[in-house]
Amino acid sequence: MSFTSTAATLATAGTLKVRELPIPTWAYGAIALASFLVLLGVLWSFRNTAAKYDTPLRVRHDDSGDSHGSYGATDPGAHH
Repeated sequence: MSFTSTAATLATAGTLKVRELPIPTWAYGAIALASFLVLLGVLWSFRNTAAKYDTPLRVRHDDSGDSHGSYGATDPGAHH
C-alpha cells in the first residue's frame, strides 16, 4: 500500500459517514421476488393465446353440394 492511500485512509477514518439503506436488506429480495411473481402472472394469463388465434376459419370453395365434403364434416375441428 502506498503512503498516499494510507494517509487518505487515516484522514477519513473519523469523518466517514455510513449511509444506511431505507429498508432492511431482506426486503429488497422480497420486492424482487414479488415483482417476478407478478410478471409471471401476466405471462401466465396469455397462455395458449397463439393456438387460439393461429389459423383463420377454413372456408370451402367447392360447389359439390355435399355438406360433409369428401373428407367428413366441414368443421375444421370435427373428426370423421
